[in-house]
Amino acid sequence: MATILLVEDDSTNRDIISRYLMLLGYRIVIALDGMQAVTLAQTERPNLILMDMRLPVLDGWEATRRIKAAPATCTIPIVALTAYAMEDERRRCLAAGCDDYETKPVEFPRLLAKIRAILGVTTA
Repeated sequence: MATILLVEDDSTNRDIISRYLMLLGYRIVIALDGMQAVTLAQTERPNLILMDMRLPVLDGWEATRRIKAAPATCTIPIVALTAYAMEDERRRCLAAGCDDYETKPVEFPRLLAKIRAILGVTTA
């Protein structure tokens, strides 16, 4: 199954999202801040990154820009996770290099549909 890098500094969100995805068979790698995300994207080469945008050390926008600028990681799809549902926030995430956008609290069926679409997973 695919590896997902979950970048989330909030322990409750991290626990809920990671447990849900692990139950579905995904391998989860966790980063607590944007700098860890950049490093783990390079070393783990995940199939997908779920990126919280408001992070310590290095925010999600800058982490996304760095991941997308590096030849080894530029093709990894990134889905922004943010509590802000405004259209300006969505545009800002996409401009930073995110491939998609999901608001918090996460609606798991919608997030799973996005993950499957990005990874090219078909369901019977």
